[in-house]
Amino acid sequence: MKKWLILVVLLAAGAFGFRYLHNNKSKAAASAQNPARPSTATVESRNIRFVLTSAGDIGPADQVSVRPEINGKVSELPVDIGDHAKQGDLLFALNDHDLQTQKSASLTDIEGSKLQLAKTRRNFERSEHLFADKLISQEVYDDAKTDYELAQNALDKANKSLSQVEDQLSKTRIVAPFDCTILTRPVSIGQAVSSSAGFNSGTEVMTIANLKNMIVAAHVNQADVARMKNGQDVDIEVEAVPGLKFKGLVQRIAPQATIKNNIKGFATQILLQDIDPRVRPGMTANLSIPLISADNVIAVPLAAVFTELGERYVYIKTQDDFEVRPITIGAVDYQYAEVLSGLSSGETVSLVRPANAAEPKPSKTKGNPAKSGSTNQSTAAVGKRQTL
Repeated sequence: MKKWLILVVLLAAGAFGFRYLHNNKSKAAASAQNPARPSTATVESRNIRFVLTSAGDIGPADQVSVRPEINGKVSELPVDIGDHAKQGDLLFALNDHDLQTQKSASLTDIEGSKLQLAKTRRNFERSEHLFADKLISQEVYDDAKTDYELAQNALDKANKSLSQVEDQLSKTRIVAPFDCTILTRPVSIGQAVSSSAGFNSGTEVMTIANLKNMIVAAHVNQADVARMKNGQDVDIEVEAVPGLKFKGLVQRIAPQATIKNNIKGFATQILLQDIDPRVRPGMTANLSIPLISADNVIAVPLAAVFTELGERYVYIKTQDDFEVRPITIGAVDYQYAEVLSGLSSGETVSLVRPANAAEPKPSKTKGNPAKSGSTNQSTAAVGKRQTL
């Protein structure tokens, strides 16, 4: 019995020792995976870059919906989706048989009107001489003059009718207004189409666009648009073409805000430069617009900057403790803030408020101090998008 008791005690002691060692190893592994957050940082020189990121859809700068100006039936359609056309090339033509018939009839009317005009002119000139010699009455003379004037009007009317027919004939052949690519073509040869002046603005025969000049239509948040201006450089990446990067320029910023996806912002056009042939309308572009830039400046992490009574300051590490020092902030990005005055390279600053640190004193030159109470300068205090 005594032997069994000793065996049980030994087994319990072994289990306890194994569990103790296992827990210690787990704690050590957890400590290695989750190292302690640093509480200080060194003031050093670095480049500050604040870049506005956005996204938009790529589309042509010039896109036209091609619709006929007159009713008719498509008789020629030499282009299809994806074809390229130069300025002046035929896009489609309408059957002009009826108009050609009207033109022939107008030409015949003109010839008849010319003959009638010649006849009435001779009668009028003869009546003038006879009336001058008092050989005919006033009534006969007036009738000859009226016939001559009516013949002139008939000829003018016939000429105008011919002009109208020729104008309609010119509208049966629609040519490319600029070098373009055919994006859509929903109709076929033989299909009847209505004019753009008719119901629902007529039949859309095709849409064309100049794909050599393309833009990105983006929606920029109202908090960022004030920092943008026309002509700014933009770095562009296309999601559909991995690794493709090229440049663009801010071409236009809408003067009035709109709401898109419940976000108030401004419609912005980015003109693409050196377009890769793989880029097509409808693709999504990711935009990077540099708004703030400062090279080789003294900078500290945003977490080291505190705000008190309307001033910004840091805690500088000394031999024994930390001291408060006011600073002036310049360019700011998502992680660092440029220090215009108050710090030197190599000094150490605290990322948290030291327990026994002295309270900052308000500057005598400051008027209307901000509400009291210190605030750790995280992203909210300095503002990720602010140059102070």
